[in-house]
Amino acid sequence: MTDPRFQAVPIFRIFDEARARDFYVGFLGMTVDWEHRFEPETPIYMQVSLGPLKLHLSEHHGDCCPGSTVYVETTGLEAFHGEITAKGYKYNRPGLDDAPWGEKIMEVIDPFGNRLRFCES
Repeated sequence: MTDPRFQAVPIFRIFDEARARDFYVGFLGMTVDWEHRFEPETPIYMQVSLGPLKLHLSEHHGDCCPGSTVYVETTGLEAFHGEITAKGYKYNRPGLDDAPWGEKIMEVIDPFGNRLRFCES
């Protein structure tokens, strides 16, 4: 049973705000919900979302390690795959695979080595 008081929000390490926006907003179609800097020209910390999926993206050194993976349960994966591949994003052309355990899977890798593994039962 799900407890509505709790929701995990993964934090991904990023190194370049412009490249992160290009990938998460331009390619994946996410929205920037908010962003924070302690002062101008300091590292950014922001939240992006797509429907109920929320991610925090951080340029701060100690927040997290690059190269993490997030498993994202979804529906309509084939349509989403078609939507993002039609954009012709030159740095990532994800495939759509059938996993041996019966799920459809699409994995995308951001410019910083973080992976989003979209899965549909």
